[in-house]
Amino acid sequence: MIHNLPPMKVWLLFAALQVPVILLFGESPDIPGESGSEASRLPYRIADTNQTAFFNNSGEIQRPELEEPFYGQDAHFPGNRPDYRSLSDERIQDKVTGLIWQKGYRVMTLKEAQKELERLNKSDPGWRIPSIKEAYSLIDFSGVDPSGPPPFRMADAHPFIDDGVFDFQYSANGPRPIDAQMLTSTIYRGRTMGHNDTVFGVNFADGRIKGYPIKHPRGEMRFMVRFVRGNPAYGKNIFNDNGDGTITDSATGLMWAQADSGKGMNWPNALDYAKKMNKQKYLGYTDWRVPDAKELHSIVDYSRSPQKDNSPALNPIFKINKIIGEDGKERWPYFWTSTTHRSIRGGQSAVYFAFGEALGYFSPPHSGRAPQLMDVHGAGAQRSDPKIGDPADYPRGRGPQGDVIRINNYVRLVRSAP
Repeated sequence: MIHNLPPMKVWLLFAALQVPVILLFGESPDIPGESGSEASRLPYRIADTNQTAFFNNSGEIQRPELEEPFYGQDAHFPGNRPDYRSLSDERIQDKVTGLIWQKGYRVMTLKEAQKELERLNKSDPGWRIPSIKEAYSLIDFSGVDPSGPPPFRMADAHPFIDDGVFDFQYSANGPRPIDAQMLTSTIYRGRTMGHNDTVFGVNFADGRIKGYPIKHPRGEMRFMVRFVRGNPAYGKNIFNDNGDGTITDSATGLMWAQADSGKGMNWPNALDYAKKMNKQKYLGYTDWRVPDAKELHSIVDYSRSPQKDNSPALNPIFKINKIIGEDGKERWPYFWTSTTHRSIRGGQSAVYFAFGEALGYFSPPHSGRAPQLMDVHGAGAQRSDPKIGDPADYPRGRGPQGDVIRINNYVRLVRSAP
């Protein structure tokens, strides 16, 4: 019987059955897999983005109050502050997530990383290549993206990872300063840039998630590789349909609106949308907000893709509208976060997630072909859009892969569950 099992076995049994542990215990035991880790009642505890500054449509501002424009952005709702502890010269514990990381990194291909992992685990079992959700737990939106027309202004750049804790270097795995892509174990269930098998990576130089071709004409792509261990429950949702238009994730402690906004809007209007819904006591609550980047990322489902499943990268427990895309076909919208994507050019852009294909107008280098609209970065990519403006001003997108610029993105509201 369950009450005769040791506490650890009870936790593992209910995790396997996907029964919310939060409803059974005031505090769960230490995260399995590592001794001495921080106890938490949430197996998928999200570290804050660490964005503490406030922004308007172009740059940093003083903190807006409730009835003022730009209220409701990331820094208004601080979460679990990033908290790291050095376990040794080479191991860093994230006290929020329960994950144990290598402090340093090596530059390898996916195949090389798999072989190195096998070698490492023979002498020190328990390591793995991080999933995209584990890797994204390290992202820090106090960073400043150096991207822009050359030359890069590196003096104004700042990495999207705590480089006082983890080893980091611009140009770590390529010639450009922004070549600092960290490998994950998450393989895209589709193809990008026409025909490429693709793995997701987190770029700690420019603050984005993209799908990267595993192979390219010059060989296999090389990545920054940093192994992880501990908390096997991290990144795994426990969704509950509350039957009232809300979905609770007992793993993260977040409650979501089951439906999206039903229309696109620019970023300041997205913040105002949350305030409007609170005044209307939407679904019975007055504390909805636009999710920050890490909160919204927590519900991306990388086991689904439009190409393989005719589905967005989102659990079907949620409702999601379709839009007419740039090619006149039905597509899924991009979704705003409350997080500003700061660059050397200021704070003109905000973070969004593509639950459908992350489209771009792309032509293979030196091919001589006209750019074509295609999935360039994969469903589940995190990029950024201008906060305001006219999408028609970007007829061929932006950046080297011609990222589609929509600006009028959708919103899915979130609140902290009791």
